[in-house]
Amino acid sequence: MCLKENRRFKIFEIFKITKKDAFSFKHEKKKIMSKKNSKSKFHIVFYAIVITLVLLIPFSMSHSTESSENKKKKEEKEEVVHHGENSNCFKCHGKHKYTMLSSDSSQSITRLMPSEYFIDTVAYYKGTHKSFKCSDCHSEEYATTPHNGDLRFEPIPSCIDCHGGDPEYEKYRFEQIEEQVQKSVHIKGCSDQFSCWRCHDAHSYKSTARENLNIKELIAYDNGMCLKCHASSVDYMLFSENETPNLIKKHDWLPNQANHFKNVRCIECHTPIVDSMLVGHNIMPKEKAVKGCVECHSSDSRLMHTLYKFQAKERRNEQGFFNGAILSGDSYVIGANRNYFLNVASIAIFALVVIGILIHGILRIILKKKNNVN
Repeated sequence: MCLKENRRFKIFEIFKITKKDAFSFKHEKKKIMSKKNSKSKFHIVFYAIVITLVLLIPFSMSHSTESSENKKKKEEKEEVVHHGENSNCFKCHGKHKYTMLSSDSSQSITRLMPSEYFIDTVAYYKGTHKSFKCSDCHSEEYATTPHNGDLRFEPIPSCIDCHGGDPEYEKYRFEQIEEQVQKSVHIKGCSDQFSCWRCHDAHSYKSTARENLNIKELIAYDNGMCLKCHASSVDYMLFSENETPNLIKKHDWLPNQANHFKNVRCIECHTPIVDSMLVGHNIMPKEKAVKGCVECHSSDSRLMHTLYKFQAKERRNEQGFFNGAILSGDSYVIGANRNYFLNVASIAIFALVVIGILIHGILRIILKKKNNVN
């Protein structure tokens, strides 16, 4: 009897222990599964944040460009005003030939329009002065044809005549531009024969430095102004009795000459840097032109203060980078370039690592508190 009781007691104890172990195992399993679920949730959240940030980088870079392009298109659409009055002038001056009639209209004669009197109407309505009537700048007496010969002596207005002292254009510093032009070799050598119009044709002028982020187009447009006279013996003789200079021979000291001509403007070397102005207008004598390599090929490249000045400012304001602006022109300047995209990528990776560490730390603290409670 006593043996049976002892055996029964042992069986009961074993059952008790087994039940306890089973409960303990179940509890431990639950804790392990809870930890696994928490870790998997952490991984999901972390990877979701990483993917979101990676996707946002190209969007943020393109968004500023798209918004500026849309703004530009909107402004162009609002500004374009076609004046019917201009069509009377463009009947002759918008064509490469014109026809004159005799006083009794019995005879006619056709002549070629001189290049200085020809107006490219397409370029005109794409230019800065596209909303102007011809009579805004020229005498209304031109409405009578044939024109009175004395009208050829009509004084041509300069930029300062319209924009000087006008608060609306104060930010463009026309007064300072005028001061620089007066110091230029053009004024000293050509006197009254030289005016703003010799470089900036008012009929087709566009503010490329402020509006065009395509460096190649900017270089071609600006150098075209210089080459109009300095590469043409006909136009050059209008201002000088000297022989037209051979630009290739004059720049024979310049290494990789063709590459330099294609990737920088004349004014980069022939004007002093003026921090308060976007484009210098004081053309220096050839003896004072920049001839050193280090001026451009260094971390403090003068190109960042001239050619890439506007682009550098825009990039710095919108995206926080400076020398990366040089890359926008598909150019590489030894000693001056910084790889813009590598800069962005390295900062993005650094930011992701910091965010990952913070999230990891916060989740560990939360999990530790939960475990302590359990």
